Amino acid sequence: MKFDSLEDGVTFYRNYAKICGFTIRMSSVKKSKSDGAIMFKYCVCSKEGFKETPKVAPKSNQKRAVTRVGCKARVTFRLCKEGDNMVFAFHKGHSHVLSTPTSMHHTK
Repeated sequence: MKFDSLEDGVTFYRNYAKICGFTIRMSSVKKSKSDGAIMFKYCVCSKEGFKETPKVAPKSNQKRAVTRVGCKARVTFRLCKEGDNMVFAFHKGHSHVLSTPTSMHHTK
């Protein structure tokens, strides 16, 4: 699938995620060394990866909820020679329960 701009691709994936019942975040980009153009952009499920445990104990007694559970869902956009952006890789599997339409208002 090709998009005219990177923002169009990200907007498409954000709308797809909303319909499916999850939220996304921007993970990282890889830029060209010659001109600094974005070659790859990664959008991942907001529950991708794991948070590091702090080395120093927090001063508060309240525990924070676990927000990252190692989900592998992601999409990778790649810049084509024509100047378009295309979906380079797509992984749709989630390792957590997705939100229902009635509980979607609790997400970002």
